[in-house]
Amino acid sequence: MNKVAKEIILRTKKEVFSSLSGSHISRLLGEGYDFAELREYSYGDDVKKIDWKTTAKLGKPYIKIYHEEKQLNVVVSTMLSGSTHFGLKRLKKFFMVELMAILGYSAIKSKDLFSHLLFANKLYHSSSPTKKVYAINKEIEYAVNFDVVGKASNYSAWIETLNKKIPKKSLLFLIGDFIAEDINLSLLAKKHDLFVIIVREEFLENPKPLGEVTLIDPGFLTSLSGNVDEETIKSYKKEIMRNDKVLIKHLKKSGARFLKIYTHQDPYLELLKRMR
Repeated sequence: MNKVAKEIILRTKKEVFSSLSGSHISRLLGEGYDFAELREYSYGDDVKKIDWKTTAKLGKPYIKIYHEEKQLNVVVSTMLSGSTHFGLKRLKKFFMVELMAILGYSAIKSKDLFSHLLFANKLYHSSSPTKKVYAINKEIEYAVNFDVVGKASNYSAWIETLNKKIPKKSLLFLIGDFIAEDINLSLLAKKHDLFVIIVREEFLENPKPLGEVTLIDPGFLTSLSGNVDEETIKSYKKEIMRNDKVLIKHLKKSGARFLKIYTHQDPYLELLKRMR
């Protein structure tokens, strides 16, 4: 087995299945409930269950009531394109695989079904729903060994494929860097409980002037030579901010939950801290 895959398996299994973290890990997977009805808010009810649209319409606070489900259908889809072949300390690709591993083992620990779809410019791999630990190990090994170089991101094809491939309502995690113009997650957010994890490399969001350089796009395998000076950096950062502003606005409008994680951070701790 690949050394990187082995390290990810050992580290993430220890984090998820350890006695210290075991009592908290189910928080990663949401509530596992089916919507039943609305009722007027009473003192002591969980404010997180307030339906704000109904509250605004009727002028009184209303909460959503749920029926408990026996198990969740947890689906993780990773966008492992050429843009993930970058990292000053660790490849963005390996960071995304580690996130997938944590979510996979968490689903297994919670006795939920887990499946994984790997995408780049097209669908390269999809696994059957499982509750087996060894199946998660296989997904990690496959993703670590997957060659991302020369594979450009195709977000519109990714979303279209997911809409067709996942007929049953699921807790759906999308993991990618989400630097694209053609992202429309409205339908996925309506069909599923959607959680978007935006993975970024800090240097790529805040680069330094490099002078005269030749840069190679690991997705399209095209090269660009020029002077990366202060003015170029300023223009680049402005475009990244514009991209993210559009993306976040769309995610909020569609009702998808989301978080942004950087590759220098601890993925397990960030998930625990920000997905409760």
